[in-house]
Amino acid sequence: MSAHILVIDDERDIRELVRDILVDEGYEVSVAEDAQEARNARRLRRPDLVLMDVWMPDTDGITLLREWTQQEGGFDTPVIMISGHGTVETAVEAIRLGAYDFVEKPLSLSKLLLSVQRALEARKLQRENLDLRRQGHTLVEPIGDSTVMRDLRAQAQRIARHNAWVLITGEPGVGKELLARYLHFSSPRREGPFIEAGIATIAAENAVSALFGAEQGSKVYYGFLEQANSGTLFLGEVGDMDAAVQAKLLGALENRSFVRVGGREPVQFDARVVAATHSDLQAHIAAGRFREDLYYQLNVVPVRVPPLREHSDDVPQLIDYYADLFVRQENLPQRRFSAAAKQRLRAHPWPGNVRELKNLVQRLLILGSGEEISLGEVERALGGRSKQTAGMSINLDEPLRTVRMEFERAYFEHQINVVGGNVSDIAQRAGIERTHFYRKLRMLGIKLKHDL
Repeated sequence: MSAHILVIDDERDIRELVRDILVDEGYEVSVAEDAQEARNARRLRRPDLVLMDVWMPDTDGITLLREWTQQEGGFDTPVIMISGHGTVETAVEAIRLGAYDFVEKPLSLSKLLLSVQRALEARKLQRENLDLRRQGHTLVEPIGDSTVMRDLRAQAQRIARHNAWVLITGEPGVGKELLARYLHFSSPRREGPFIEAGIATIAAENAVSALFGAEQGSKVYYGFLEQANSGTLFLGEVGDMDAAVQAKLLGALENRSFVRVGGREPVQFDARVVAATHSDLQAHIAAGRFREDLYYQLNVVPVRVPPLREHSDDVPQLIDYYADLFVRQENLPQRRFSAAAKQRLRAHPWPGNVRELKNLVQRLLILGSGEEISLGEVERALGGRSKQTAGMSINLDEPLRTVRMEFERAYFEHQINVVGGNVSDIAQRAGIERTHFYRKLRMLGIKLKHDL
């Protein structure tokens, strides 16, 4: 996918020369002759790079750069400043404000093209590093040599060659986001961004602006959909989506455009949408909680990620991967699982799927000692958690309300341990609404480390 470059220069000859050269190099280019046109161009479409003259008739480039960098939400687009009357002070101020480079006129086109290439590469690397920090590890391929996982990877590779939208389903913790990343990095869009929009993490009142962006005067906030231009937008847990967001998303998908909150002009977008859910969307449709027309827009290509119990032969390989990961990532002591311990874990039903396995491996490395993790240690780790509910001591002479609260506290603490604190997952497993679940936690005095 071609990068979109905004060229801002009040000299028409230079503007058109730079545009033509960049177009010949395969870039998409918009042009503006002054700051106001630049604001309008940026409002219409988010650029991947800005080439901006310092001296312009209305607002100079340094002032415009300062205006953009001070906007709420930040300004992460690389900027190359151009000047025919540059001074050291001007160059230093531009770099201080975040400009990637400062190029003097008369332009050396070869130097300009090299600066453009390096700026785009630096932005891509910065985005990938941020993505890896958010993800916590470098895994971009579903692990497993079982027939089930080989078939899943083969299916994903076939789908990745096309641009159709995908709906990924599966139980909590199976790795739906991981499969979405695998689709992205196996596709022609791999050079573009992978933007994750976890619906359950966005407050309902902020969801529309978070997804579609917002405008306030000259200020523009780019939502997830625009951030994913030329790449992939991953919509996690779409079953939790508010009705207003569903309606606006449907319109955006049908028209390939949308209007930002507070905006007037439609914004075009070019992003592949990959949605995921653990919910039964057909049941949500029947209950009036999810739009049927949106379901068919998202469900062009359905993919199901199997639970871990359906490919338990991959458990030893997953154990080795996460054990090595935590040793490298968190400097935990190197410990190997005994053959008996691995066999026991293969037989475990894994209600929390791969997420539960990952958490168990981390806990055993942190709390255990010695070079080998034994069968007994694994049994205690698995059994200790279940006894928290099944083997708990309840005083039956207490009032019913007290006994019920003790049981519910133990029950929800167990569910949090199993699924890793994901509010939507726990609420579904418990069969209650998310809002009711939050009230339960407050009443029982249980605090989550994070709300996903």
